[in-house]
Amino acid sequence: MDDPMKQKILALLDGHRIMTIATLRPDGWPQATTVGYVNEGLTLWFLCGLESQKARNLAHDDRVSLTVDHDTPDIMSITGPSVAARAKRVNDRAEAEKVIAMLPLKYADAPPATAQMTMPRPEEVAIFRVVPEIVSVLDYTKGFAHTDLVRV
Repeated sequence: MDDPMKQKILALLDGHRIMTIATLRPDGWPQATTVGYVNEGLTLWFLCGLESQKARNLAHDDRVSLTVDHDTPDIMSITGPSVAARAKRVNDRAEAEKVIAMLPLKYADAPPATAQMTMPRPEEVAIFRVVPEIVSVLDYTKGFAHTDLVRV
């Protein structure tokens, strides 16, 4: 991947905080869910419930597909990455604490934490590290349905 394309992907990831992630259920059906994420470079992390369907799906098959996008009134300004990746459960406490510490930075405009809404401890959530393998960058500003496909 050349540097301009990497910078474009990083700008898209850094400029957003919500993604739709599709996991595979044991019966083969895909399941798409909207989640918040944090990223450091091209590596993304998301949290989910310990016993969530996503966590169960990923225990069975670590392949995911995800999109990061935003709403726009102009169809010809749609941009965003579509990513094929592997999602691995984070078991290292230091990495888990780092990810949890990154959340308030990504969500700096969120209301102040209250007694009911505090950051979880690593043992209270499942944290997954998402490592991209293939990225398709959708960019309608270059023409309807234009994509650039890159391997990471």
